[in-house]
Amino acid sequence: MKTIFNKFQILILLLISTILIWSCDNGREDGLVTDVSVNISSFKVNGFLGEIDNKNDKITVTMPYGTALKALSAVIEIPQSAVVSPASGTTQDFSQPIKYRVQNGNIYKDYQVVVQAQVPIISFKINGLSATINHSSKTISLTMPEGTNLTALQPTIEVANGVNINPASGATINFSSPVKFTVSNSNLTEIYTATVTTPVSGPSVAFLGTAANRTGLTNPDEIAASDWLFGKFSGAVYVSMTDVASGAANLTGINVIWWHFDSATALPGEALNANVTSKIKTYLNAGGNILLTGFAAQYVDALGIVPSGKGPNNVFGDFLPNGFVDAGSDWGISFKGHETHPVFEGLQTYESGKANFLQKGTFRLNHTAWWFLPDWGGYVNGAGWRTQTGGNNLASEAWDNTLDGRVAVAEFPGGTANKKCITISMGAYDWYNETSNGTPSQPNGFLDNIKKITENSLNYLVTN
Repeated sequence: MKTIFNKFQILILLLISTILIWSCDNGREDGLVTDVSVNISSFKVNGFLGEIDNKNDKITVTMPYGTALKALSAVIEIPQSAVVSPASGTTQDFSQPIKYRVQNGNIYKDYQVVVQAQVPIISFKINGLSATINHSSKTISLTMPEGTNLTALQPTIEVANGVNINPASGATINFSSPVKFTVSNSNLTEIYTATVTTPVSGPSVAFLGTAANRTGLTNPDEIAASDWLFGKFSGAVYVSMTDVASGAANLTGINVIWWHFDSATALPGEALNANVTSKIKTYLNAGGNILLTGFAAQYVDALGIVPSGKGPNNVFGDFLPNGFVDAGSDWGISFKGHETHPVFEGLQTYESGKANFLQKGTFRLNHTAWWFLPDWGGYVNGAGWRTQTGGNNLASEAWDNTLDGRVAVAEFPGGTANKKCITISMGAYDWYNETSNGTPSQPNGFLDNIKKITENSLNYLVTN
């Protein structure tokens, strides 16, 4: 009896072992084994080591200025037994991002690889003030304090390794008219045009904010917008919500109020205070004007600029530490049909009626407060929106040539007479490039378009 029982035990153990072995083999076949690596350990292009971000599955390789990107090959190191496609050593056109897939058994990971040539001019400063460098249009723009003598300035210029610039950093230059700078290395020569100005006498603009004073602003986007305004217009002043509510802020003589709000999707309580809204309504009814940008576009409802409930119906966006980089697409607008409208005058366009505002590869939070037309609010299209809001939809997303999908830029009322308000509220209207995981973002090459549409809007509102 004991012998029979022992044989039975052995048989059971053999069956269990067989089942376990079959299960392990079957797990491999079905992709259940997860203890293998699919991480790229090294990615080099022409000997230049790429920065590997395994958290976001992205690889960035920066090549010397002037490098042609259309026919390069990468040397890739991957785990043993893994394969990568395209294969290591394959010649690729890196002028656009490329997807690389690493597979190990049935497990795989996709990387987005961005190879970029270093910009020739890293920074351009005069008396400690940093210029805006647009590498797409090859322009350098800087506004100096009022009263600055432009005829004898010495720019401090940082260039990439191996790049020469003429005139050289530290040279004394007359900037009373635009100055051309030649940058070159052994592969390429290009001309950048630098324009240095002082504040112009323009409209009296009150920059509205929730902080007690301008130095109290904490949101980087709002700070960048206000810094530009005070550097651009000699008639700029700061006005707090608290001073508006108490009557301490005298709005008489102010041509335009500009509120750029980027801190939260919901408008702050102090802005909705009846003492604030009533005083701004009084100002508008007396012939005043207001520019509302970013999340502040929602203020059209509280101010009665649109019928109740007809403010932006699609409000969203990320806040740090969230955010992302769109490496494949520039973001912009379509203003087809309004190409001659003063708001769009002088924009850098890539085709008639279309302009970019946020360059691909630039970190973004996508702060948006626009009207979504086809499915929400009963608008159906642009015509329906105009009828129900009394506004004039001037721009939509870049793909929307009929302006029937979104309202990204608008004026109120819809006619050119008695205009009081402009809203600019697309996610591409981004003044400040935040850092991504502590890494400084690529500069936005289309920042000048943001400045230009803002300047145009302020001037347009004044010319009633």
